[in-house]
Amino acid sequence: HCSGRVEVFYGQRWGTVCDDDWDLVEAEVVCRQLGCGKALSAARGASFGQGSGPIWLDDVNCEGTEAALSQCRATAWGSHNCGHGEDAGVVCTGTHHSCHGGSCGRPFQTDPEGPSAQIVRLVNGSSNCSGRVEVFHEQQWGTVCDDSWDLTDAQVVCRQLGCG
Repeated sequence: HCSGRVEVFYGQRWGTVCDDDWDLVEAEVVCRQLGCGKALSAARGASFGQGSGPIWLDDVNCEGTEAALSQCRATAWGSHNCGHGEDAGVVCTGTHHSCHGGSCGRPFQTDPEGPSAQIVRLVNGSSNCSGRVEVFHEQQWGTVCDDSWDLTDAQVVCRQLGCG
C-alpha cells in the first residue's frame, strides 16, 4: 500500500504534521491529493517513525472535500504543541506502483498561498528525483511534451521538487 508519515513542504523545508485531531477524514484528503486511492487508516503516534525538522501543521481539520491538505483548517504554519512522537501518517489503498519512486509523499509540495498542492511530479523513476515529468492541470495529471525541453527546464523541475 501507499503509506507513510505525512510531510509537507513549506518555507523551502520539509516538515511533519501533528496527529492532534488527525483521523480518517484528513487521511482521505492526503490519499486523494497524492493519487494513492482511498484512506484505509489515519496513523497516529509516529507509527511510521519520527520525522525531523519543523512540525508544520497541527490541529488539522478537513471537511473531506478538499483537494489538498493545505485547504483544510489548521493552526498557523509552524504553530503547534507537539513533539515528533505525534507525527501523523496515512495508509491508502493505492499500491507503491501508483506512488512516485516507491514513496507517495516525497515530491509533493504544499503551497499555503495557492488553492491546491503540488503541480509537478516525477513518475516511474528509480528515485524520488528521477522519472517522467507530469503536471496537474484541471484536476488531472498529464505528461509534458519534450519539444524545446532542455537542461534549463529540467533544472526548474528539480528545484521545484527539492531535488537540487
